[in-house]
Formats: sequence, structure tokens, C-alpha cells
Amino acid sequence: MRVVIQRVSHASVTIEGKCKYAIKEGLLVLIGIEEADGKDDIEWLCKKIVNLRIFDDEHGIMNKSVLDIQGEILVISQFTLHASTKKGNRPSYIKAAKAEISVPLYEVFCQELSLSLGKEVGTGKFGADMKVELLNNGPVTIVMDTKNKE
Repeated sequence: MRVVIQRVSHASVTIEGKCKYAIKEGLLVLIGIEEADGKDDIEWLCKKIVNLRIFDDEHGIMNKSVLDIQGEILVISQFTLHASTKKGNRPSYIKAAKAEISVPLYEVFCQELSLSLGKEVGTGKFGADMKVELLNNGPVTIVMDTKNKE
């Protein structure tokens, strides 16, 4: 699993002209799933995401987690995170898992992240044409891949 985590002042996802979910201060998490991903990847990522100390403390030092600030999380599925651009100019998405694998893993990921956060996380709609709007605070953007967790 590959995620792009952005510290945001606010973020929202709109589908077919309607806002599906909006958050205030917290994290926007874009997630890409590969066929080899599983429960271990989900558990590792959820623990890392909620405990990442990327929010400012009273001294302006990034020393607090989304849990510490009681922030919110918005999760968006993003198969393009697994784009291969080695050949030509048209990316290949062969590494991205097919829907029958990725949808259940995405749903479990969102459930586990909600449990880790202690409240509901917002989501888009898997496979939908989504408009994601955010105000990146910092900017702070972190990329994590469970294939590189060792």
C-alpha cells in the first residue's frame, strides 16, 4: 500500500456536484492498493498515520499527532499512486490492484483507521470521479509505502 499524507487546514471531496465529506484540521490520505497488500499493511499504516507527529506544538515544533490535536481524516482511493512511468509518456497502472481486491482492502483500511482515530474518517467513493479540494498546511506532505517499512 502506498499513501500520500497531507496535513490540511481543511479538505473535502465532491462527487457529481455534491460534497460527500468535508473535514477541518487534520489529514488528507490518498491511498493506492496493490494485489500483494493485506491486513498487515493496513495495521502498520493505520498505526503510523494516527501517530505521525506532524502538527505543531505550542513552540511551533512538529511534535503532535492527529490524535493529539483531535483532528479529522479524509481518505481518498487513488490507484494512480501506483503509476509506472518508465516507458513512454502514458503511465501504466498494472501494479494497482483490481477492484475485487482493492475495494475490500480499502473498506477495511477505512474501518481500521476510524478505530485507530477513535472517530469516523471521511471517505470518497471508490472508483468515482472525485473532486478533492484541500488547503495543505505547511505544506506538509509525506509519502509512505508498506513495501519500504523495514
